[in-house]
Amino acid sequence: MRIDTRGSGRFTRATRWSAVVGVAAVAAACGSSSTPSSSSSSGNATVPSGLSIKSFDSGFSVMSQLKGLTAAGKGMVGVILPDTTSSTRYVNFDLPYLTKAFTEAGYSSSQFKIDNAQGNDATELADAQADITLGVSVLVFDPLDSTVGAQIQALAQSHGVAAISYDRATFQGTNTYYVSFDNVQVGKLIGTGFQSCLQAWGITSPKIFELDGGEDTDPNAVSFAQGYNSVLWGNTTTPETAGMTNSQGYTLVGDQITPNWVNATGGTIFQQQFTAHPNINATVEANDGLANAVITDLKNGGVAPKKIPTTGQDATLLGIENVLQGYQCGSVYKAVYLEAQDAVALATILRAGATPPPALVNSTTKPSKGAGSTEPASLLTPQWVTTSNMASTVIKDQFVSASTLCTAVGASVCSAAGITP
Repeated sequence: MRIDTRGSGRFTRATRWSAVVGVAAVAAACGSSSTPSSSSSSGNATVPSGLSIKSFDSGFSVMSQLKGLTAAGKGMVGVILPDTTSSTRYVNFDLPYLTKAFTEAGYSSSQFKIDNAQGNDATELADAQADITLGVSVLVFDPLDSTVGAQIQALAQSHGVAAISYDRATFQGTNTYYVSFDNVQVGKLIGTGFQSCLQAWGITSPKIFELDGGEDTDPNAVSFAQGYNSVLWGNTTTPETAGMTNSQGYTLVGDQITPNWVNATGGTIFQQQFTAHPNINATVEANDGLANAVITDLKNGGVAPKKIPTTGQDATLLGIENVLQGYQCGSVYKAVYLEAQDAVALATILRAGATPPPALVNSTTKPSKGAGSTEPASLLTPQWVTTSNMASTVIKDQFVSASTLCTAVGASVCSAAGITP
């Protein structure tokens, strides 16, 4: 494996592209009418029987079953990590988990490479161009935004390379796969978790403010909002119209997006809204970063724990701290080790010219708004994490360090949640 050390040398969101050997195989995998074959095997290599999104586990046990496909495949797999700042998960987990998945699947260090775009669109596109020049047969990429995603997809398609858009979808062309967690389900978990929190915290006549994610650049943010709005308001409009109510007595005070997911901007938006509408007594946020920005404002205003709910996703250390301390209802956990194995498994199948099984490519994705292609998708199942299941999820998986967490919140708080440093 070769790792690009440009910039800070840290890694975050994993951008990965996957290409099959030959345009015909690409068309076969994506359902093109020009497909000459739909065989699930390539030569003597066969896709493991029963391979599905449920095959992956924390022990990476299924990856060794892909070694025959790895041996039958041709070319390298190029992975492009987009930045070093969007979430600590990309630094601490995606890179090592991807590396482990490749290794367990029988790849040599010269058969895959990982680069980092350092948060720059031009660098991400240049990395993709360099990979294609090197003759990679698979490109896996997490687009920094929809613009560079479309550019990379078009580049890959023009060279007969299929793409796996990782974590964020790319809705262009006809030969792109999508590997992620079910984004609408993520939003639904936020919505149902929020409702449970309203009851547990005794919030009556909720006056709700929603702080959405970066819907201006990230289609996933739209899906998240559609998920929680479907639970809370019975529709998938985003942003929702202020003043609306539901049968449970909720009132929406306001709903705004946070451009480009900038937490500081989100904090400013909430501060302005809370000043203008001091009756706000419940909030919905699209991720832990935005929740923490709101919590900071609430703490500065003297708001005590379990008075104004917040929500989130990503199960970050800070988010989990806020959950334990009674400022956040919960967080959606997306086990990165599952996502990394899913992407490598799909890339390995395509690299060998085989057809991904329906239980692996179990869905499709399409733009929430505007024009674009419907893409085949492999969607994993997220989890809602609270104090009740924290020890058996993020702590057990070592996604959050128990010792670091307990140092931050105190041993007694951890002990109450069944967490031992």
